[in-house]
Amino acid sequence: MAKEKKDTLKKADASAKEETKKAKKSESKSKKDAKKDEGKKGGIIKWFRDLKIEFKNVTWPTKKTVFVNTSVVLGTIAFASLVVGLLDFGLLELIKFLLGLSQ
Repeated sequence: MAKEKKDTLKKADASAKEETKKAKKSESKSKKDAKKDEGKKGGIIKWFRDLKIEFKNVTWPTKKTVFVNTSVVLGTIAFASLVVGLLDFGLLELIKFLLGLSQ
């Protein structure tokens, strides 16, 4: 009896899986068809409406956050420029010194 129940349950699981696969296939086909139809209708006007909705959903940074981030970027650029400039100057003087020794 227990073996019969297990077999019955396995058959039921297999049929349920097949039905799920069929449903997913038909759902994906309907989504593809909907996307094709969606691309044809509305055009540029629909695109701008959707764009407006998406811009409302964006979490924009505060002025303080923008100021702080901009300050960090500018400070990093200034520091990197200073380091590169000093390395350039130092290497130039080193090469001048080495060339001066050879004369």
